[in-house]
Amino acid sequence: MENAAISTIFSQMADVMEILGEDRFRINSYRTVARVIGEMPADVAVLLKSGELAETPGIGKSTLAKIEEFVRTGAIQAHQELLARIPSSLLELLNIPSVGPKTVKTFYHELHIRGLSDLQKALDEGVVETLPGFGPKKAAAIRKGIEFVAKATGRIRLDQAMVAAHAVVAYLQQLPGVDKVQPAGSLRRRAETVGDVDILVCAAPAKALKETPPGVAANDRIIESFTSAPFVERVLAAGGTKGSVLIRTNAPPVQVDVRVVPSESFGAAAQYFTGSKAHNVRLREIAVKAGLKLNEYGLFKDEKRITGATEEEIYARLGLDYVNPLLREDRGEIEAARKHALPRLVALDDIRGDFHSHTNATDGSATIEGMAQAAQSLGYEFLCITDHSQSTVIANGQSPERLARQIEQIHRINAKLKGITILAGAEVDILAEGRLDFEDEILADLDWVVASIHSALGGPRERVTTRTLKAMDNPYVSCIGHPTGRVIGHREAMDLDMPAVIEHAAQTGTALEVNCDPSRLDLKDIHCRMAVEAGVKLALGTDAHSPAGLFHMSFGIATAGRGWAAKNSVLNTLSLTKIRAWIRSKRPR
Repeated sequence: MENAAISTIFSQMADVMEILGEDRFRINSYRTVARVIGEMPADVAVLLKSGELAETPGIGKSTLAKIEEFVRTGAIQAHQELLARIPSSLLELLNIPSVGPKTVKTFYHELHIRGLSDLQKALDEGVVETLPGFGPKKAAAIRKGIEFVAKATGRIRLDQAMVAAHAVVAYLQQLPGVDKVQPAGSLRRRAETVGDVDILVCAAPAKALKETPPGVAANDRIIESFTSAPFVERVLAAGGTKGSVLIRTNAPPVQVDVRVVPSESFGAAAQYFTGSKAHNVRLREIAVKAGLKLNEYGLFKDEKRITGATEEEIYARLGLDYVNPLLREDRGEIEAARKHALPRLVALDDIRGDFHSHTNATDGSATIEGMAQAAQSLGYEFLCITDHSQSTVIANGQSPERLARQIEQIHRINAKLKGITILAGAEVDILAEGRLDFEDEILADLDWVVASIHSALGGPRERVTTRTLKAMDNPYVSCIGHPTGRVIGHREAMDLDMPAVIEHAAQTGTALEVNCDPSRLDLKDIHCRMAVEAGVKLALGTDAHSPAGLFHMSFGIATAGRGWAAKNSVLNTLSLTKIRAWIRSKRPR
């Protein structure tokens, strides 16, 4: 998360400088730093301490000092100074699909646009299309993009929220008087998007707070320190036990609410503020029927608190097994907890490999060996290389001849590797009418075939569904990649008949991918649940385009878990021998 935060900050600094029209060399330098840090498989703080970061190509003395500043304080002053030079609302325009820093620069300098409302007005007045290089078609695309962004207003992606939470948690943990720190809310439930980031703090016992000045409560000191942290852009509220701020550790700005709660109520507060609202209502109903009262302060019998220090105690007192936060959505988890029938959700420790990754043969940044080494460092037994097929020209998709050479290369590398096996795969485009981008004789040489739709995603339901169903009929298609094609906050999902797709996946023995990239998380949780209940296997793939991308597996694990996926529903948990047998079961003998 620290790597992601630093990468985002340098990328944002480059964006602001480009909007301001500043030195191109420094802009490119910052973008290089953002890419290098973002692709690092190791923790930047560890590399900084060992001295390796100083020797990394692309990291100069000036940028190294800024990275040291972030690791030390959670913020970079130069970043804050750049943000102060433009209206904060201007950066919101970068959330619009197809609008980049150069376009924002034009809006800002030519039309004096400062935010979404100004841009909307300029579009309504027909001014935007008169700009050089624009025109009616581009103006219409921007208008459509604004409509899409408006639907997601107030929510950010899970990974963006986690970057903000990581910075705040790290800051709070080093404060005197802090005993425990616990993220809560939809972030803790690992929902795909998050509104506000909620964080709970348990203060240490008063006798341990020798540094606290006389007359200053520990709660007040913690909240005061939080609201004056270097990453805080604006304080929204500050009281004795709660502070609410806007921070910019990444883009867009994130509201973070910190609450200080006593140890005897910490479990009750964690349960209450984690939610969901529907789950909490069900718990309160159970408490009332038992003659009890449940709130954020504890579980009470009349006015006496009978428990509240831990969540486990609360669930037990209500006659329930502990419910994993991933499942707290009132989708049957209460009934399952009462019957001791909750699944043991798939966990990161269960994962033996990754089914979707790219190399520099197409649009990735690392070699096959580089990706394999990173996967091995994660303890994986296998990694599937799935570079793009020929029709994805924008990603330098491979021709049959190039793919054949890559397969041979993978075989040679496997002969030298120890401890990990590289599977020769491909991400093959599903073309019109369900045709595949490669012929069967080519697919037969692959260990694993991910079939994905990358074009004409906006087609009618019958057409996009038929394309997907026909692709699954092919005996060499192991898995359907990112089945709905959505990109969270940027592109809506295809209008896919998901029940029909899941039913056909079960009939044909085809896996459905849970794409772990936090901008996709596709399948989404409710579709994962449908697939699990239908007996369809899930295949988790990070869609990694660099070694760092392999770390996204945890997002896919959480999404599958929210869909009630246990270990036996996920192909990644099987041994390589069993995976090969599963693949062969669909192929012709």
